[in-house]
Amino acid sequence: MAFDIEMIKKLYANFPSRVEAARKVVGKPLTLTEKILYAHLWDGAATTAYTRGTSYVDFAPDRVAMQDATAQMALLQFMQSGRTKVAVPSTVHCDHLIEAKVNSATDLDRAVHESSEVYDFLASVSNKYGIGFWKPGAGIIHQVVLENYACPGGLMIGTDSHTVNAGGLGMIAIGVGGADACDVMAGLPWELKMPKLIGVKLTGKLNGWTAPKDVILKVAGILTVKGGTGAVVEYFGEGATSMSCTGKGTICNMGAEIGATTSTFGYDESMSRYLGATGRADIAAIADTIKEHLTGDAEVYADPSKYFDQVIEINLDELEPHLNGPFTPDLATPISKMKEAAAANGWPTKIEVGLIGSCTNSSYEDISRAVSLAKQVTEKGLKLNSEFTITPGSEQVRFTIERDGFLDTFDKIGATVFANACGPCIGMWARVGAEKAEKNTIVHSFNRNFAKRADGNPNTFAFVGSPEIVTAMAIAGDLNFNPLTDTLVNDKGEMVKLDPPTGFELPPRGFAVDDPGFQAPAEDGSGVQVIVSPTSKRLQLLDPFAAWEGTDLKGLKLLIKAKGKCTTDHISMAGPWLKFRGHLDNISNNMLIGAVNFFNEKTDLVENQLTGEYGPVPATQRAYKAAGIGTIVVGDENYGEGSSREHAAMEPRHLGVRAVLVKSFARIHETNLKKQGMLGLTFDDKSDYDKIQEDDTIDILGLTTFAPDKQLQLVLNHKDGTSETINVNHTYNQQQIEWFKAGGALNIIRREFAAQQ
Repeated sequence: MAFDIEMIKKLYANFPSRVEAARKVVGKPLTLTEKILYAHLWDGAATTAYTRGTSYVDFAPDRVAMQDATAQMALLQFMQSGRTKVAVPSTVHCDHLIEAKVNSATDLDRAVHESSEVYDFLASVSNKYGIGFWKPGAGIIHQVVLENYACPGGLMIGTDSHTVNAGGLGMIAIGVGGADACDVMAGLPWELKMPKLIGVKLTGKLNGWTAPKDVILKVAGILTVKGGTGAVVEYFGEGATSMSCTGKGTICNMGAEIGATTSTFGYDESMSRYLGATGRADIAAIADTIKEHLTGDAEVYADPSKYFDQVIEINLDELEPHLNGPFTPDLATPISKMKEAAAANGWPTKIEVGLIGSCTNSSYEDISRAVSLAKQVTEKGLKLNSEFTITPGSEQVRFTIERDGFLDTFDKIGATVFANACGPCIGMWARVGAEKAEKNTIVHSFNRNFAKRADGNPNTFAFVGSPEIVTAMAIAGDLNFNPLTDTLVNDKGEMVKLDPPTGFELPPRGFAVDDPGFQAPAEDGSGVQVIVSPTSKRLQLLDPFAAWEGTDLKGLKLLIKAKGKCTTDHISMAGPWLKFRGHLDNISNNMLIGAVNFFNEKTDLVENQLTGEYGPVPATQRAYKAAGIGTIVVGDENYGEGSSREHAAMEPRHLGVRAVLVKSFARIHETNLKKQGMLGLTFDDKSDYDKIQEDDTIDILGLTTFAPDKQLQLVLNHKDGTSETINVNHTYNQQQIEWFKAGGALNIIRREFAAQQ
């Protein structure tokens, strides 16, 4: 029996009429994306055709999902809203705070003890407010959601950028900040700019060494890390329908790395099979009755260029396995070109570690294909030439692959199985020797490979590939190895070749699990107490941010002018800082410590204009705050790409940064800044970035007449006494301007709720 089946029945009952209403107002056949979005309008059946890339639209998501690192801040905000129960089905998943160090059992036990305060807080808040709670060890949020909650045609938001994974089951699933989640849990509409549409037509069929991961690795190479910004990527064609449901999930998952709002596939037989295998045949049965509405109209896929803003076509028969990286997930290299690329770029070719699993690639199919290669190590007299680790995505997958002997096979070749958690993928990896910062190469089946991402070492060259390719490369231990053509020397001195991987779409004997790790909330949580110690170093109740003063902002100091890539990892690092995700003041001590200062090419070293001395970014900002002086952060292109973590917006807000001015924003981060009452601005002329000087004092003018589509002006007061004025743009609509004036969206929610009492 599925969770929330009555909600899903209602969704499907209304779906056909909502689609027909949308088709009438739009006046043409609809993509799947349009069907789902128009079916979830806050005001009901469509009466207006919205303009892609321009119109702000209010939606009614079906559910909210939160992982433990982001749930802390989301729920601390929700506790301020005044509500007594969440308005839509919501869940919390404990997957981020478990450090990979020894093995699954040891690491999980250590995490439960070290983070007991946080887990107890999340469990009690969930119990009080009607939220489903998934215990530590239950699995990674996105795998657990796919197995239990995702449904074709649904609309979900989640406080993690890889929420998009659920597109593998035909959803529109979008990563957001905790403030957005708070709104939806409080029963308010969720606002999104109507996305543009990118269609990816898949022809042919995957074969041999090529895996679903290679599709998104190829697409990332085409679109780059910001090519999908403001767009939904919709996959279709014979190549899509021939692929497994979990394979589709992998492709959607890593769509976050091209900046896409989300990615999705139309409902098909593979989704029906997966629903049945995961105990949700009842959902499949209802979906089958409206299946023509759960995919794009035939006319759209027959002539996609008429209906999508951009179309990409990939022939899976010809697609080659890829490795993407290092240091960015869009540097795509076909496996046949890797030897040449490594030599040309001076990449270290000895592979130290191969890591498979994560929320991107931890399905039964993924593990079964990897284990088919692991078996060949023993059968062909080979050995692992790299360390090798496996991170199962859920307890259900882990239990099933243990039952089916896969873990024994991995154990025999010397592999290590980590806990069902994010682990190395998010920097929660206690890698021995990483502190030495030695130049080295790893390969993994994760989604991101920014500098320092996995192990904190800026000199770790990380390459992203499919679990199959990663396993083969770990066996060879050599980045130059091409498993499609090359041979290895076995223990008898013979030249042997690895056979292409084989596997199972779903477990032949079905899934099994003793304890999936779910705790249902109390029917009536009014008597549940949520206690946060005032002396806690891990948790801190929030105070409302101050409202805007009602004047232009003058005398702002430049805190930092960031150069080049500045992701949310650079703004608010993960790894050891995860332990402070529920304590805004403590975690603010990592603010922008990874950003490169344009003026000295160093990280965490900026000038304090009050003293003329250089010091860490957070300490410098705290000095400005203590002196009552606001600041501004300046950034480059695609500022805030990567994780959805709203701490990257809340920390500057908490410490007194008033505005962030960049060449361009990543979608989620820009929204997070707006929600927290910050000014997110972009250069009208990107070359004006070069005019910002280290000792500038900056005025922001035009705020007293702040209005949609109306530019603001910045006066750059230079140290030599000269000044110049530049125009800056913003994307605030009237509602978002009210967030700014109120000091944050949550202040409005609290005020409105109080007025109703």
